[in-house]
Amino acid sequence: MTKYKKIVVTGASGFVAKHLRKYLSEKNIELISISRNDFKKFKNESKIISKNFTKVHYLQKIKNFDILIHLIGIGKQSVNVDYNMINVELTKNIVNLCKKAKIKKIIYISGFGVSSKSSVGYFISKYHAEKIIINSGLNYTIFRPSYIVGKDDHFTKYLKKQINHGEIIIPGSGNYHIQPIYIDDVVEIILQSIFQSKFRNKIIDLIGPNNITFKKYVKLFSKGTKTNIKKIDLEDIYHAAIINPKSDFGMDDLNIIIGNFQGNHQKLRKFTKIKFHSILELLETRRLF
Repeated sequence: MTKYKKIVVTGASGFVAKHLRKYLSEKNIELISISRNDFKKFKNESKIISKNFTKVHYLQKIKNFDILIHLIGIGKQSVNVDYNMINVELTKNIVNLCKKAKIKKIIYISGFGVSSKSSVGYFISKYHAEKIIINSGLNYTIFRPSYIVGKDDHFTKYLKKQINHGEIIIPGSGNYHIQPIYIDDVVEIILQSIFQSKFRNKIIDLIGPNNITFKKYVKLFSKGTKTNIKKIDLEDIYHAAIINPKSDFGMDDLNIIIGNFQGNHQKLRKFTKIKFHSILELLETRRLF
């Protein structure tokens, strides 16, 4: 590593953040991690518990840090917390915080499929957040990840829960494709973006090496268990998403899954030059279970 860095991480208690913070800590990088909920800290790490980013009582603590990694976001909204509130307005606060603290670079986790042609609420909010960052004047790297999977990601925990109940629900045919990427590969790429100038002012799709149908993924994940796989008519599952805020799939979850978004993994492999984990191999060897 060519230069020592000091990093701020927001959304510190989330899935990606927990893995990233541990990884950066092991690299002896100084961290200040911020979350609205309490969390266990790693070595070389200070923590801040904060409900929002409009109060700047901790400004002096993060002043002149090198990079802020913005990992706060929601994938499901309600009448109390919506996409605009978290994905857009909070990003404005984060950008303002960077400027006040004289932090020069921001790394943001957006979403795979986000574009100026988006018509889904989740993607629209992420697109607006991206534009705020791009227009901020800060050095930025924006990542658009597909499903980021590990033993404790939201999707994996959902599948484990379904297996414990003896049945996994598949919306519709299950023949739409996903390109999951392993969490260890994601944190390695984020580390690269901290130190390598080629990531400056770039938007990068984070997609794994295997293009796999949702149905095949579920079958491989549940292999060796006595789990029934049940397909549910899309009309029925969309109806449940509309009327039940606690349904397993929200409206935008379904739009994202069935959107069948596909990207160019070879472009990512060539750019990062890392050896990616095969999702198929991880599933076959039960390392995601």
